[in-house]
Amino acid sequence: MSSTSLSSSAAASMERFDRQTSRYGSITMTLGLILSLAGPIYIAFFSGMEVTASMVWVALLAVAATFGVLWVVEPLTYFPILGSAAMYQAFMIGNISNKLLPAAIVAQSAINAKPGTKRGDLAAVMAICGAATVHLTSLLLFVGVLGTWLVHNIPVEVIEVARLYILPALMGAVLVQCIVSMKALRPTIIAVAAALLVNFAVIPLVPAVGPFATALVVAASIVFSWVLRQRTAQAATEN
Repeated sequence: MSSTSLSSSAAASMERFDRQTSRYGSITMTLGLILSLAGPIYIAFFSGMEVTASMVWVALLAVAATFGVLWVVEPLTYFPILGSAAMYQAFMIGNISNKLLPAAIVAQSAINAKPGTKRGDLAAVMAICGAATVHLTSLLLFVGVLGTWLVHNIPVEVIEVARLYILPALMGAVLVQCIVSMKALRPTIIAVAAALLVNFAVIPLVPAVGPFATALVVAASIVFSWVLRQRTAQAATEN
C-alpha cells in the first residue's frame, strides 16, 4: 500500500473519529446534564419543600456571579490543549486543571505530540482515560477499602501540609511542562506579564475585579498575543 493510500486512510479514520466523538459526546453530555438536574427538579417540584422560582433564580445568580466567568474561560483555555474529543471527557469527569490537563500535557510531551494536532488530541484522549482509571482505582483502594484506617493513622499535620502545598506544586509543574511543550516564547512572556500586572497592579487598585482576574488575564493574553503576532508577520512580509 502506498504512502498516499495510508495517508488518505488515516485522514478518513480521523474524520470518522471526530464525527463520532462529536455525536456521542453530545449525547453523553446531554444525558449527564439531565441526570444531574433530576435531583434538584425532584426537590423543587415533588418533595414538598416549597421551593419557589425566585429562590431558584437567586441561587442561579449567586452561582453565576462566582463561577460564571469560568463557564467561558475554561473551554477557551483547555480546548487548544485537549481537543474536541478530550473536552467531552474532561467536562464529564471533572478535576480538569489539577488532574486531566496535567495528564494530557505529560502524555503529549512524552511522545513529542504538539497540542492542537491530531496526534496531540489522541494523546490527550488516552491520557484522560488513564487518569480516570487510576483515579477510580485509587478511590476504591484508598477510600473504599483503606479510608477509615488511613484517616486514623495519618497525622493531621501531614494532611494540612498536603492541602496547603499540593495544588501549587502541581500547578507549577503543569505550567512549566506546558511552556516547554508549547515552545512559544512570545505568548508565554505576554501571559506571565498579564498575570503579574493583573494580580499586583489591577486588583490592588480595583479590588472589585478580583473574581474576574482569571478572565482578564486570559483575555489580555489572547488579545496581545494576536496583535503582536500579526505585527511581526506583517513586518516580516514587508521586509
